[in-house]
Amino acid sequence: MGLLASALAAPSLALARVRPLRIGVIGSWSGPYAGGGRQFDAGMSVWLAAHNQHIAGRPVELLRRDVPGSAPDQARRHAQDLVESERVDLLAGLDFSSNAYAVGSVATQAKIPVVVMNAASSGITARCPFAVRVSFTIAQVTLPLARWALQQGLRDVCTVVADYASGVDAESAFVSGFTAGGGRIGAMLRVPLATLDYSAYMLRLRELKPQAVFFFLPSGQMPTSFLKFWRDRGMADTGIRLLATGDATDDNYLQGVGELADGLVTSHHYSFAHESPANRRFTGVFETEYGSHLRPGYFAVAAHDALAAIDAAMSSPAARGGGGLSGERLVDAFRGLKLDSPRGPVEIDAHTRDVVQTVYIRRVERQDGRWVNREFERFERVRDPGV
Repeated sequence: MGLLASALAAPSLALARVRPLRIGVIGSWSGPYAGGGRQFDAGMSVWLAAHNQHIAGRPVELLRRDVPGSAPDQARRHAQDLVESERVDLLAGLDFSSNAYAVGSVATQAKIPVVVMNAASSGITARCPFAVRVSFTIAQVTLPLARWALQQGLRDVCTVVADYASGVDAESAFVSGFTAGGGRIGAMLRVPLATLDYSAYMLRLRELKPQAVFFFLPSGQMPTSFLKFWRDRGMADTGIRLLATGDATDDNYLQGVGELADGLVTSHHYSFAHESPANRRFTGVFETEYGSHLRPGYFAVAAHDALAAIDAAMSSPAARGGGGLSGERLVDAFRGLKLDSPRGPVEIDAHTRDVVQTVYIRRVERQDGRWVNREFERFERVRDPGV
């Protein structure tokens, strides 16, 4: 082989020797929460398509493991297999907090980062020193809504939450923020998961006659059913205002909820209708790839941002130092990281490894024939309050 041929071949051979970055992604791709897995896939696909399927100069292999719903033992087994047999470089995904805690223990033992794309319990990064969160916490998006309600002159509110960890987190955050500002909580109602009949709760709320009702129910059937009962029982005619977190009007489901949510005020960290160049690019590519049948929601934007954060961390000098890349150095490289996300400015707290971001107050409206969460107020650089 001549010198010129050798010189031309060398870069190709060097590129071929670059070991793929292997990321184990744990989430729900089957069962009632399979929409979350599809959103994870779509968000990652949009980011990878824009970056030649590479992260920090390395080709990417995504190793998916299906854990339908809250199943920490199954999540732990998958994480152990990904670490021990598949030799992944990072773990990611995680839609349920119970699964995140289980996987976090595996990541800590293996000393590899786990990037949380959804699980929203406040304690995850505190308990797992190798966890980095790019999504949100329930308390983070709920407390601003309590403060906004007080600004509107509301002083008497009842709460309705699903009776599980995230629902209790939402209740705690709203109640603590609302009462700290002088508000009164008339009743705190908890409903079993999967409840679809809210007749008794509507009757109780009608008797209590608060100025407003705050509710937290996980995305999907529960909020849709709650809103249907609210309409059918004539609750809007009582003058009681309705407030919720953005889980109730997840963009992935909002077209199906439709007019049931018309005018509903919510708080959250991402809306499909967010006005920014970064979001216009994101939603434009998303629509080109998936058409109008799949709209990006907060699962998709977090998955997109997870890969952006991994790329930025791995590309930083702090990740490598002397002796090459290690799990400890990579976790440290996430600290203080800032991103221009489709949701707005995002950073990773240098101390807690948790996400810091803008929380928006939104109203459901119909725009150009589509139901959207239109943002009209914002609380900037919100950290997890840890309530």
